[in-house]
Amino acid sequence: MIEADKITLRNKINTTLDDAEKIWNQVGHEFVFERLKQKTVMMSEAKVETQIPGYPFLEDGKPKVDNFIALVLDIRNSTQHLLVARSQKPSQLERVFYETTAIYAMGAFCINKNKGGITEYLGDGFLALFQANSGKDVYQAHNAAKLCMDGREIVNEILASRYNLPELAIGIGLAYSKAIVTIVGTDNNLHPKVIGECVYRASKVSKGYNEIFFDEKIKLFWPSEKGGVLKFKEVAYKNSNEVKAFKAERNQ
Repeated sequence: MIEADKITLRNKINTTLDDAEKIWNQVGHEFVFERLKQKTVMMSEAKVETQIPGYPFLEDGKPKVDNFIALVLDIRNSTQHLLVARSQKPSQLERVFYETTAIYAMGAFCINKNKGGITEYLGDGFLALFQANSGKDVYQAHNAAKLCMDGREIVNEILASRYNLPELAIGIGLAYSKAIVTIVGTDNNLHPKVIGECVYRASKVSKGYNEIFFDEKIKLFWPSEKGGVLKFKEVAYKNSNEVKAFKAERNQ
């Protein structure tokens, strides 16, 4: 990088950090991150359309704070999965394209059906969000997760029928927290973003194989009903020392 570019970049970083500090001063007192491990830059004078539930548009300089349930769907062991082939066609890249396209289409249907919004498509899955104003809002997120698990079977049927591909396994993680809703990026590349512990924790507990795992805050947020049909059991998984994961089981 030439020296002039280094100077320009330093100026941009400092300017965006100044903006970030202003935003934090507006909303930071409303909640405390326990261990937020995300960094961002925030810009000004923009209005962006979003898929974030409850926020069809965001204006820069006007951050919001809200409660969300994050749902992260992850294709499990995608690299190893690519080594399991039943035919020479399609090619590896073509195959990845078909598999992710199918998963994304399935996810969009399942999430939208339950009043959530997919806000980010990840390399091996996606992040969806649900507003969580009361404990009962967890039901929509849970129903979306269960629908995605059912949808996985349809995805696999179609991929096998059309391309003779092996089955995909997925993990789904659900987590709850307060989060900042804002605009991030650079002047010509702005994105709506939800920044909060729920996103981080949902990604950590999405490590099951064709299972839905919950973080501890979802477990506590879940409405308590006399004679309820579900109970939560802690599960062991990779990163279990970092974020506890729970599985919902039916009471006998």
